[in-house]
Amino acid sequence: MRAYADNDYPADHKPDWKVIAGLWPYLAEFRGRVILALSLLVLAKLATVATPVALKYIVDYLDQNRGADMVLWIPVVLVIAYGSLRFGSTLFSELRDAVFARVAERAMRRVSLRVFRHLHQRELAFHLDRKTGGLARDIERGTNGISFLLRFTLFNIVPTLLEILLVAGILLVVFNVSYVLAILVAVVVYVVFSIKVTEWRTKFVREANARDNQSNSRAVDSLLNYETVKYFNNERYEAELYDRDLEDWEAARLKNRLSLASLNGGQALIIGVALIVIMAMAVREVAAGEITLGDFTMINAYLIQLFIPLNALGFVYREIRQALVNVERLFKLLDDRPAIVDKPDAPALAVDNGEVRFDHVHFGYRPDRPILRDVDFAIPAGHTVAVVGASGAGKSTLARLLFRFFDVDSGSIRIDGQDIRDVTQDSLRAAIGVVPQDTVLFNDTLYRNLAYGRPEATEEEVHRAARMAHLEGFIHSLPEGYDTKVGERGLKLSGGEKQRVAIARVILKNPPLLILDEATSSLDSLSEQAILGALREVSRQRTTLVIAHRLSTIRDADTILVMDAGRIVESGHHNELLARAGHYARLWRQQHQDQSPA
Repeated sequence: MRAYADNDYPADHKPDWKVIAGLWPYLAEFRGRVILALSLLVLAKLATVATPVALKYIVDYLDQNRGADMVLWIPVVLVIAYGSLRFGSTLFSELRDAVFARVAERAMRRVSLRVFRHLHQRELAFHLDRKTGGLARDIERGTNGISFLLRFTLFNIVPTLLEILLVAGILLVVFNVSYVLAILVAVVVYVVFSIKVTEWRTKFVREANARDNQSNSRAVDSLLNYETVKYFNNERYEAELYDRDLEDWEAARLKNRLSLASLNGGQALIIGVALIVIMAMAVREVAAGEITLGDFTMINAYLIQLFIPLNALGFVYREIRQALVNVERLFKLLDDRPAIVDKPDAPALAVDNGEVRFDHVHFGYRPDRPILRDVDFAIPAGHTVAVVGASGAGKSTLARLLFRFFDVDSGSIRIDGQDIRDVTQDSLRAAIGVVPQDTVLFNDTLYRNLAYGRPEATEEEVHRAARMAHLEGFIHSLPEGYDTKVGERGLKLSGGEKQRVAIARVILKNPPLLILDEATSSLDSLSEQAILGALREVSRQRTTLVIAHRLSTIRDADTILVMDAGRIVESGHHNELLARAGHYARLWRQQHQDQSPA
């Protein structure tokens, strides 16, 4: 299935109205509330339609008894009935909204959670290709669109159509067919005009949304990379890029506004002409004595009462059209199947010893660019295997494949004989602890970031993990200690401090398998030695894969694998590899020359 991409709908794409059927599961959860809300809707509309009738009798009674002895209680009762009907219309509408509120809010909650879970199930490649800002906007608009469709499809279009039918029926019974025909013609012209113009201007709405996503993505990306912007004095450059995106957004919004003005102007003209024609018919009949002044008042009230929601219907149709687009994008996102999925009835990984084997693995992120070529090695249970090599040799790819961020193209990866594609991803990842090269922290307290390794851990366990990662001295030096906020992506901590947090998380997780992806790359020599001691302690009883750049950190590894161009070209112990005077020996000499004083 094709991956979901930013702004992948053309501007003239027509939304699928079948999307509305996809909302039924969110209504089915509260069938009783939906039925009660619809009942209150009908009562509200009956009260609304009956109000002009009460007004007619008030006017007729006052007009016919002008100058005569008037029985005051009759108009008083009629006025009370008129006020009660108006109040009933509002009361039933408010009760309807109150009853339905739980349905709409629960639907937004359900779909938001579903999208959140789905995004975490998507493969790493999906997130690498996405722009977070645009994705966030799509999700926000999609969830709001669901709420809008649920509310306004049921509570605006349906009641407006019901009101048109009731008014047409009353006019047909009380007056004559000419009023019904005039109103129906006006309604049909209004609806056709609204639909046609809305279809025409939809492309402008889509373009405005696309430009909005683009500018928002630019702003988020720039702010997330705040330090990089500062390093290169590129504030002005970033502002220019952002302003360029905003200029496109401004132009798109202007087209949207002008097209909206055209739509509103045309709708107002149709309503105005319809009012003139129908009221002229009523005036002629009043003058001819064919209808009463009360009838005239009732017709006028019905027209006002009818065209106000009809005018709202134009707005609602425009918004429903856009909501359909937003919900369609959201449902499309949910329908895209993750590339990495568990097999049906896949069992959980059972780690007995913890032996890991890469069995003739071939892999490439793209078919035309292979990364790993026939990689074949084993990590015996409880042993540490280090992988070294030049940048781009495929070292970190081994870790990504073992963690199943990607699946191998051919060959297999096995843990205690179990192909990792045959077990659940959850159990596989629960068994592996990773200390990445670049640790990204949540914008939360230091304590919560440490406890993320095992959220249910006790406070003492978190403190113990911090001590083992040599973090306690640093934490106690902070005014707020464990409650210190680390900032967006952990920017308030140094690289070494973030790396120690990552190590503490893994200590807290306590997995049987470890991946150390250049875990000490951000540490100075003194801190590195302290952390290496902790890592040796942690990895002593665990099967460990070490991705290393600094060769001095992996001298004690049980086996060292040397990779070049996606192949394992050497393997052995440190001294053994030096004695061979091959790739490893060249890397060792190069690093020692780089570290020697000039």
